[in-house]
Amino acid sequence: MFDKLLIANRGEIALRVIRACREMGIASVAVHSTADEDAMHVRMADESVCIGPAPSSASYLSMPAIISACEITGAQAIHPGYGFLSENAGFVQMLEDHGITFIGPRAEHIRIMGDKITAKETMKALGVPCVPGSEGGVADVDDAKRVAAEIGYPVIIKATAGGGGRGMKVALDENGLEVAFRTARTEAKAAFGNPDVYIEKYLQKPRHIEIQVFGDGKGRAVHLGERDCSLQRRHQKVLEEAPGPAITPEQRARIGTTCADAVAKIGYAGAGTIEFLFEDDEFYFIEMNTRLQVEHPVTEAIFGVDLVRQQILVAAGEEMEFQQENLSIRGHSIEVRINAEKVPGFSPCPGRISQFHAPGGLGVRMDSALYQGYSIPPYYDSLIGKLIVHGRDRREALARLDRALGELIVDGVDTTVPLFRALLQEPDIQTGNYSIHWLERWLDQNFG
Repeated sequence: MFDKLLIANRGEIALRVIRACREMGIASVAVHSTADEDAMHVRMADESVCIGPAPSSASYLSMPAIISACEITGAQAIHPGYGFLSENAGFVQMLEDHGITFIGPRAEHIRIMGDKITAKETMKALGVPCVPGSEGGVADVDDAKRVAAEIGYPVIIKATAGGGGRGMKVALDENGLEVAFRTARTEAKAAFGNPDVYIEKYLQKPRHIEIQVFGDGKGRAVHLGERDCSLQRRHQKVLEEAPGPAITPEQRARIGTTCADAVAKIGYAGAGTIEFLFEDDEFYFIEMNTRLQVEHPVTEAIFGVDLVRQQILVAAGEEMEFQQENLSIRGHSIEVRINAEKVPGFSPCPGRISQFHAPGGLGVRMDSALYQGYSIPPYYDSLIGKLIVHGRDRREALARLDRALGELIVDGVDTTVPLFRALLQEPDIQTGNYSIHWLERWLDQNFG
């Protein structure tokens, strides 16, 4: 087991890893930019190292600076959290060259799943159901029209190196295909440095279902059920729950077993999430995230496991502490992402926290790096906390979420808390009757 571990991240996820290290008796090292010198993860870690100025490109994305921090402190391993360098295969290779353990999968698996076309081809070969679409990238408009005619409109054009909704455009018919194709390529080039795109069938009212998998890197893997992440705005998740309100035990077992078998076959190590669109009792693979997800706490809540602890154990060459047969769902969990944003425009609201009070009580967890007097810097993601609740069933989880949102106090900046208070009053949310398009339509109807 490692004596010292460096967390190449910031905010609540850095705190999450620090806490796991403390429970395991591992010394923790925080890295930070000059803008984060007063951040909570810096205060809580055993050691801290400043790795650069405020822009993430010069600090949290600076591979040489992070490796230097490891060498200075004697850290033997790096946990990347999510975002930043968590899915950068080049970074993983660089760590290997320096004799530093990466808490996550091998570089080859990150590369395979980082390219959407290669990922789809790999998953299809492993028996995972995929959305009908192009076999690879589409070279030009004529090629796009041919593929779209074969699979039928509407279609969606996606960046092969994409994510977060960028480089993604819908064409309802042939008249709109050329504009969608050219726009998607332009956005993909600007966002990812790669203009390549591919085409898939556009599903009308799907849910976004993701399967949590975990592999030991030695050919054994398990699944930990699904999360429903269908409440999204501009392809960004705002609420996640587990188990999915529309998924039956039979469907869960079928797709979960398929996913676990797939990652076992490739010798995958650590936590991963295989994401699907789900419509009319069918699952369609869209991508795999080769890291811990923002919404991992809802899975932890219903299975009673510590996924970060398991990541560290497997990276150190030890065994997972669970097997498929002793993983069973207990109750229901919901997470809402608390962002420093002004609703309805969702514009970021950095600023000083004049008052902060985290909710508590039975079945309530607040993952946040906020404290009274803390100034949220304007340089990073607007996520300032995650409120997670757990109940015996979905009704109790919703009641606890409503109660916890009422207790949460974040003064000094605007947040998305009022959005969730309003959403909980909607019948469709109360019954779980929503798709990936539901929130966008609700926002249009209520805020224009």
